[in-house]
Amino acid sequence: MALVLNEEQQMLKESAQGFLAEHAPVSELRTQRDAGNKTGYSSTLWPQMVNMGWAAILVPEEYGGLAFGHVGMAQIVEQSGRTLTASPLLSTAILGVTAINLAGSEEQKTELLGAIAGGELTIALAVDEKTHHDPMQIAMSAERKGEGYVINGEKRFVVDGSTADTLIVATRTAESPGDMKGISLFLVNRNTLGINVDQTQMIDGRSAAIVTFTDVEVGLDALLGEQDRGFRALSATLDAGNAHLAAELLGIAQESFDRTLQYMKERKQFGALIGSFQALQHRAAHWWSEIELCKSVVLKSLQALDDGDVKSPALASIAKAKLCEVAELSTNEAIQIHGGIGMTDEYEIGFFIKRARPAQMLYGDYNYHANRFALLSGY
Repeated sequence: MALVLNEEQQMLKESAQGFLAEHAPVSELRTQRDAGNKTGYSSTLWPQMVNMGWAAILVPEEYGGLAFGHVGMAQIVEQSGRTLTASPLLSTAILGVTAINLAGSEEQKTELLGAIAGGELTIALAVDEKTHHDPMQIAMSAERKGEGYVINGEKRFVVDGSTADTLIVATRTAESPGDMKGISLFLVNRNTLGINVDQTQMIDGRSAAIVTFTDVEVGLDALLGEQDRGFRALSATLDAGNAHLAAELLGIAQESFDRTLQYMKERKQFGALIGSFQALQHRAAHWWSEIELCKSVVLKSLQALDDGDVKSPALASIAKAKLCEVAELSTNEAIQIHGGIGMTDEYEIGFFIKRARPAQMLYGDYNYHANRFALLSGY
């Protein structure tokens, strides 16, 4: 398949670009931060996104969605990276929808997917339990008791965990940590008795949470998919999340480059524009070429998800690994070329590095995904 957008995808990209530039510019991040908004995003923005149909893009048509695919959704995510827009789009409309699509029963899909598409339900994925991402190390227990399960354990770095209506919780119902067998997924209302949510504010102003489960009782209908066989759906859900995080990091890298290039055309030192200095020209040329390479890597990973390609796990990992690398290059170069003023609150360029770092770490950093790609490729 050609690595280009079709007409409808390009139109969605342009629509998202215009909407976010008007309703969620980078200055909005400063506004939310200064207002002390603990949710990390504007309460009025998400309903507008829902009205634009963005929450329904990955939802199948039979459940009230648009079924426009991952390539289409990523055009919105990339533009949100350019404007540093915070919203439940990743946690709800991408991770939540993907997990329910892959593992949910017909009854669960009918009930939940339509609610997500209509903006009536938000989701948070609770996976990690340690400081570094490793879904095979899940230890949170879910033990069968009567007509249900009892869940105990703690989840860390749960994005939107303090605001989501429902948590998709990865637990262990058999085997031991380190084994992909024995993992089960559960749908749990955030306000269920026994759940404690400790909200944390990340460096990018967004909300994450440490969620503790103490003898939390759920019914049999809370099980998402088959007991002990949830790893495949979880892994595929994380692949989708990482491909879209790569798209967001691409937007961050591109915007950092564009803003820095403009600065090089305006800033003078020693009586000359700094853009005329050959050393900076070489750095900018290398930077640009890396971003162009990333565009192909990200698009290929998204196309693989839409096509159900067996290589999609490896492609999602190489996309995330490469974008972690290039986002770090981009945000570092942006700060270096701007100089000390780049980290002051006066200039927005410093906000990009603060968003890039948490996005790089979320669901696996460069080292995790480079290693995973090597393993999946037979090395």
